[in-house]
Amino acid sequence: MSPDRLVYMANQIGSFFRSQGADKAVPGIAEHLKKFWEPRMRRAIIAHVDAGGDGLAPEVLAAVEVLKTAK
Repeated sequence: MSPDRLVYMANQIGSFFRSQGADKAVPGIAEHLKKFWEPRMRRAIIAHVDAGGDGLAPEVLAAVEVLKTAK
């Protein structure tokens, strides 16, 4: 899956959780990615963040950082 598609999908997830407030959005996004994205998708979004994270919403970027430490 292309990085652009993963960014789009992650930002869509972020849009849903954003309505719950900043304190719940980041952990909610990270938990969603952990539960529902297959390992290679998680590895690809982490690699995208490691390369700068272009296009990701701030709360999604923070959630991927949380995901990196939750392995």
